[in-house]
Amino acid sequence: MSDSPLLIPTRTLPEGKIFTRSFTGRFRNLRLLGAGFLALLFFGTSWVNWNGHQAILWDLDTRQFHVFGTTFWPQDFMLLSFAMIIGALLLFAVTMLAGRVWCGYTCPQSVWTWAFMWAENITEGDRNQRIKLQQAPWDANKLFKRSSKHVLWIVMSLATGIAFVGYFVPVRELVHNLAQFEWLSNSAIWVGIVAALTYMNAGWVREKVCVHMCPYARFQSVMFDRNTLVIAYDAARGDTRGSRKKIDDHKALGLGDCIDCYMCVQVCPTGIDIRDGLQMDCIGCAACIDACDDVMDKMGYERGLVSYTSEAALAGEPQKILRPRLLGYGAIIAVMLAALFMSLNARELVDLSVVKDRSVIYRHTSDGNILNVYRLKVTNKTQHPARYTLQLHNAQSLSLSRAHQFTLKAGEIYDFPVTVKMPSSLHQAAGMIHFDFELVNDSTPHLPNREAANFMYPAQ
Repeated sequence: MSDSPLLIPTRTLPEGKIFTRSFTGRFRNLRLLGAGFLALLFFGTSWVNWNGHQAILWDLDTRQFHVFGTTFWPQDFMLLSFAMIIGALLLFAVTMLAGRVWCGYTCPQSVWTWAFMWAENITEGDRNQRIKLQQAPWDANKLFKRSSKHVLWIVMSLATGIAFVGYFVPVRELVHNLAQFEWLSNSAIWVGIVAALTYMNAGWVREKVCVHMCPYARFQSVMFDRNTLVIAYDAARGDTRGSRKKIDDHKALGLGDCIDCYMCVQVCPTGIDIRDGLQMDCIGCAACIDACDDVMDKMGYERGLVSYTSEAALAGEPQKILRPRLLGYGAIIAVMLAALFMSLNARELVDLSVVKDRSVIYRHTSDGNILNVYRLKVTNKTQHPARYTLQLHNAQSLSLSRAHQFTLKAGEIYDFPVTVKMPSSLHQAAGMIHFDFELVNDSTPHLPNREAANFMYPAQ
């Protein structure tokens, strides 16, 4: 058998809509806890102020990205790319270790689908009631229940759209504008787009996103090996399947522990039968484990007929947690995290750029000086106003024609000319002096920002 288990296509997807049964269990509680925490972060973080600014705001108009008191600019895009690569590697490592736990517990598509199924359950009833409602003719009762469900879906979708767009537009301003019926602004239109996509994906498309649209299901087998945790049915213990009474001695009847109740299928959000083997449609949510454990408890059998296990464990081999590829992922992630933190610490909080005026390389003055003119642009990349002083470093005989001191607001850009002079009597031959413009933040004078420049002068 190869190191990567074959993910067979689903053969038991029912025709039409999937009607899931409600259930309880430890993995459901764990998923609710994780999803609730992530939902709290998603809906609540944008409303938190940090040092007078929205805690997280990707302000595309000003091209400033505020993250918990730190402002990032387009020049810092490489840091974002670095963080995304680390996130991808972390996902690969988690997948190799524990399978598709991301899909089952924290993927937004899964989380919102479960939330929409909850709204469906409280308005239309559990699985059997929804099936009957689906088959029933349209009447006042069916219209009321269906309308209630869609109203809840629309409210949840709009809340999602507002929360999402609120990370790109100040959320308080966004809500105020929507409350004033300003629905034709760009922000309001984007709220509508995100809400419509949420309504469609979580309410109507659901498992088709995971099965047909998400590329993760297609390449997950590359990251699996024989020791990867997957949700699997223990065929050696469960077969031969068959119904029986609780008081029956199923071993004497030649039956396994599986009573063939199809509860594992009825709770599955993608409609698969886990007893058919590992399938690419399985999102690792463990709903089938909770349902099967509940049945085993009622029958008085041992739990774990469906469980988190691995190919190696099912074959009776010892489980290996630390594998070379997993250690390799860990080493790469550690190195990249260290590099990211070093880059963040070395990131300059003021941007200084210098461009020499090339229209006139140098100019003589009547008092015997040679002048070079430069164009400087200073950007305050912090979230606080700051006062700066411009100086020259390693300037030899050079000096500024006048003092430059200025205050910049948070995120403000200051573009100004600077003239540097040198007495012409100091040099006989033409040449060049290398020096630095030094920008000093008055509150942190020990951390100056420097930018190299050249001073050109002719022969005396």
